[in-house]
Amino acid sequence: MATTYGDSRYGQEYGHRDGRRRLPAGLRAPFEARHWRELGYVLLSLPISVLTFTYAVTMVSLGVGLLVTFLGIPVMAGALAGCRGLGAMERARARALLRVDLSDPEPLRVRGNGLMAWTGAVFKSGSSWRQLLYAVLHLPWAVFSFCVAVTFWVYGWAMLTYPLWFWVLPVYAGQDGIQLYGDETHSVYLDNAFEIGTTALLGLLVTLATPWIVRALTMVDRLMVTGLLGPSRLSARVVELESDRGVVVDTAAADLRRIERDLHDGAQARLVNLAMDLGLAKEKLTEDPRAAARMVDEAHSEVKTALQELRDLARGIHPAVLTDRGLDAALSSVASRCTVPVTVEVDLPSRPAPAIEGIAYFTVSELLQNISKHARARSASVEVWRAESRLMLQVTDDGVGGADTAAGSGLAGLAERLGAVDGVLVVDSPAGGPTTVTAELPWRG
Repeated sequence: MATTYGDSRYGQEYGHRDGRRRLPAGLRAPFEARHWRELGYVLLSLPISVLTFTYAVTMVSLGVGLLVTFLGIPVMAGALAGCRGLGAMERARARALLRVDLSDPEPLRVRGNGLMAWTGAVFKSGSSWRQLLYAVLHLPWAVFSFCVAVTFWVYGWAMLTYPLWFWVLPVYAGQDGIQLYGDETHSVYLDNAFEIGTTALLGLLVTLATPWIVRALTMVDRLMVTGLLGPSRLSARVVELESDRGVVVDTAAADLRRIERDLHDGAQARLVNLAMDLGLAKEKLTEDPRAAARMVDEAHSEVKTALQELRDLARGIHPAVLTDRGLDAALSSVASRCTVPVTVEVDLPSRPAPAIEGIAYFTVSELLQNISKHARARSASVEVWRAESRLMLQVTDDGVGGADTAAGSGLAGLAERLGAVDGVLVVDSPAGGPTTVTAELPWRG
């Protein structure tokens, strides 16, 4: 059963949350779940780092000591493999407590079978050495962050609750072993009111500052985990390029299939019909010249249609106007074929790389086709400009909106194409419009 906000239990919960959110962030911080997760991470780091440091130093020292024998290299490989396992545990802990969005590093690439192939893969993996470095470096930082966090947390809460300790423990009132009653307690409190108030105020300030201090400490942990336990920038870039290469190959294959389909179903079919009509006209030329002339006229019209389809197909592959005159003229030509009035403004100091220019042209062309088919707009605009080393495109219409880059849509495919060349596609299309699609491409000119 779906639960609505009107439900009493959920209504109270949301009301509590809303009331808490109305408090300033500085007052909420000591009681938020994030603070307790981060504090728990810092407290756990010390014992875990002691274990990982001990394991790493012991195993590496043992392996180095055994290098004089054939056992040294396998022991070193085992030490690195163990550090990889400990790194996996640390990544899981960082994801759970620090909410770090962290991918696993590249797996071992074992070429061949047997122990030696696996050992070589472990030694060649940069991730193995980075995780060993993390196991060694994390201990001093864990000791420092543990001491700082515990000191601030304990002293903050101790001073904040000082009035309670003053009342519970008589020694604070200067009456060791003597229980105070009635007016005596009030008198002692009044005599020490400044001390009690000042201590509690300092405790409040320290308590409010502690979550931000702990957060600053865990920022260093985030950097260490991301930099040493995550994938390297080079490997991440390789994975990205491999993915982009797959997108480019798929896109090229889809374009070839589209061209083949258009030729087969369009111009080729018309040319086949044209050949048949001309053959029939040739046979009737002596028997029925009028019918033959009528068939030749029909064939002439068919030739014109086939030529137009071939021009459109050639323009879809790469328009000549783009090569000869650049984006301004090419986009103006595309805008003239749109079903709604389109204003085009191109402000470029020079021409970008030909490949980027072609992608920009087809991006605008597809967006204008979407406007013609789906937007029900009255007008649209296209703006193109350069921002530092990026080519910016923006297509806007006053249609019904609702455009989305959900999987399976044309915008999703367009975003993949742009992503293959380090481009970005951003769609802002609320229901009811207007729609603004911004594309960003590398200049590379």
